[in-house]
Amino acid sequence: MSEQKQQPDDLKALETLSRARAAIIKALSRVVVGQTQVIDEMLTVFFAGGHLLLVGVPGLAKTLLVRTLAGTLSLEFRRIQFTPDLMPSDITGIEVFREDRATGNRELTFVPGPVFGNIILADEINRTPPKTQAALLEAMQELQVTAGGKRYPLAPPFMVMATQNPIEQEGTYPLPEAQLDRFMFETRIDYPSEDEELEIILRTTAEEEPAIEPILSATEIKALQRLVRRIPAPEHTARLAMFLARGSRPAEDNPHAFVNQYVTWGAGPRGAKHLLLAAKSHAALNGRECVSLEDVRAVALPALRHRIMMNYDAEMEGVRSDDIVPRLLEAAEVEANRQIAFLKSSPSPPGGP
Repeated sequence: MSEQKQQPDDLKALETLSRARAAIIKALSRVVVGQTQVIDEMLTVFFAGGHLLLVGVPGLAKTLLVRTLAGTLSLEFRRIQFTPDLMPSDITGIEVFREDRATGNRELTFVPGPVFGNIILADEINRTPPKTQAALLEAMQELQVTAGGKRYPLAPPFMVMATQNPIEQEGTYPLPEAQLDRFMFETRIDYPSEDEELEIILRTTAEEEPAIEPILSATEIKALQRLVRRIPAPEHTARLAMFLARGSRPAEDNPHAFVNQYVTWGAGPRGAKHLLLAAKSHAALNGRECVSLEDVRAVALPALRHRIMMNYDAEMEGVRSDDIVPRLLEAAEVEANRQIAFLKSSPSPPGGP
C-alpha cells in the first residue's frame, strides 16, 4: 500500500497546527470551563473537514462552545433553532421575485439561508421532521445547496455541529441512520465536576466577559485541512480501521459472538473512512508526522458509537454501542498480538537472515 508523500514544508505546517491547537484550547478555556475531551474531539473533526453531533442535556454550554470556537477561527457562525414547523427553505434559502425599479422588470433572486456560513450550529436537530433534517444532507455531503434547479456552492471551511437532547423523546424525530452516518463523530457532553461547576457559577455571574481573539484565518485553516489529508497512514493503521468497522457488522462469518448477539447494523465503509481520517487529524493536531495505532484507538469510540445500531436484546440488557467499541478494540489487540507471535515463531525462509 503506497503512502502519500509529505511536502517539504509540511513539518513547519505541523508545528503551526500544534501551536494553534494549544492556543485555541487556551482561548476556549477562558470562556468554557472544563470539557477538554469535547474540545479535543471538536478540533479533530473540524480539521478533518467533517461534521459533529453533540449529545448532551440542556445548559452545558454547547452553543457557547461552538460560537466561541468560530470566533477563535475567524469564521462566520450561524445558529439554526430546529422546531417542528421549520421548513427546508428556512435553512437553505428561497427564491423570491424582485423588481428592478429602473426598468420595472421582475426576476427571481435567490436569498441565501442560514446554512450559508462557515460553522453552522443545528440546535436540537431532532426536533424537526425528517424532510427538514434532510435539507442539511446536500450541504454536509456536497458542500452546495440546490434551489430552483440551480446549484449554489458553500464557501469552505464548512462544518455542521448539530446538538441533541438525550432526555426528551416526545415530539422528537430521531435522525435516520443515513444522516447519522454523515457525522464524523458523535460526541457526548456530560455534567461538569463539582469544582468546575463552582467555577462556572462564579465566572458566568461576573460582569466582565473575556474577549476572543482570532487565532487562524480561513486561508490558513483550509491549508491545514489539506495538510491533515496528506498525513501518511501505514497499512496496519488502515487495517485496524477496517477491522473495527467490519467487526461491528453482525454476520455468520463474524467471529465476535457479542456483535451477533446485540447488534442489528454495524458501521459501513464511510465509518472506516471517517475513522482513519479522524486518526490523521488526531495525529496532526498532536504534532505527529504519521498515523499510529494509538491515534486510531483514540478516535474509535466517537467515530463508531452512532454507527452501531443495537437490537432488542441489547436494550433489555442495558448493552450500548459504547460497550461494543471497546470490546472490538480489545479483540483487535488480541488478533494483532497473535499475528506478531506467529511471525516471531515462524522459521526464516531459505536464504533469509
